[in-house]
Amino acid sequence: MEIRAGDLDDPRVIALLTHHLDSARAATAPRSAHALDLTGLRSPDIDFRALWDGDALVAVGALMRIAPDQGEIKSMHTAKSFRRTGAGGTMLRHLIALATEKGFKRVSLETGSWDFFRPAIALYAMHGFTECPPFGAYGPDPNSVFMTLELDHAAP
Repeated sequence: MEIRAGDLDDPRVIALLTHHLDSARAATAPRSAHALDLTGLRSPDIDFRALWDGDALVAVGALMRIAPDQGEIKSMHTAKSFRRTGAGGTMLRHLIALATEKGFKRVSLETGSWDFFRPAIALYAMHGFTECPPFGAYGPDPNSVFMTLELDHAAP
């Protein structure tokens, strides 16, 4: 498997991101869905990545700079046929490493609080993320779970 910069014009990437948006929006309340669309992912503050197994798109994820020392994980999604294979963890570790490389002291995320999002919350917790108050432009929302990870720049 290989992680590389995501091609937001690739029809396979567009299809997976469309599925991500549709399923996330269907599983949460109006005005509580914060997933980025293709236009949002094209921002210069976002590094978008795709995980491939040959020609098969496995997962996508993005890292957005929200402050000089803080990033936010966005648009994490693993193709259904690759779930429970470690692909989501591979993408998440890549994005954490990218945040560390950029000198961020913290990386945070927002996900839904509904049952649909429980596997994502478990994945983030398994990688050291802990719940936190709303950050950046987010406000309190009972439909959201906010999580953060302090990055250790002293580690080799």
